[in-house]
Amino acid sequence: MKLKKIESINVLPFIDIMLVLLCIVLITASFISSGVIKVALPEANASVPIVPASGQNKIEITISENGEFFFNGESVNFYTLLLRLDYVHREDMIIIRADRSSRFENFIELINALKERSLENISIAAQKG
Repeated sequence: MKLKKIESINVLPFIDIMLVLLCIVLITASFISSGVIKVALPEANASVPIVPASGQNKIEITISENGEFFFNGESVNFYTLLLRLDYVHREDMIIIRADRSSRFENFIELINALKERSLENISIAAQKG
């Protein structure tokens, strides 16, 4: 009996498995990434779910209780935050999560920086109370 020489490998099943694993990782990552930074949000009576439009990036800026700034979950100083804001597009949705115990001056500085860059698509996260 003569053995056949294998000249090619069918990689389609491997690609299918990798796509399924990629979907699982992306779905899991979206659940893990929300609420990583502990922030006691202020309460509001009316709330509207924040859903970015298609093709629109979601930028999350967090101000912690002790005044630390976070840009999409990464701790940054205010100067670095200003540099990153220079690369944000006007159409991008900016969500501000400020701890209710943080200094109000930090919030005002952030709003002023956003207005200077004509970034006006801003939402402020709050707990429904």
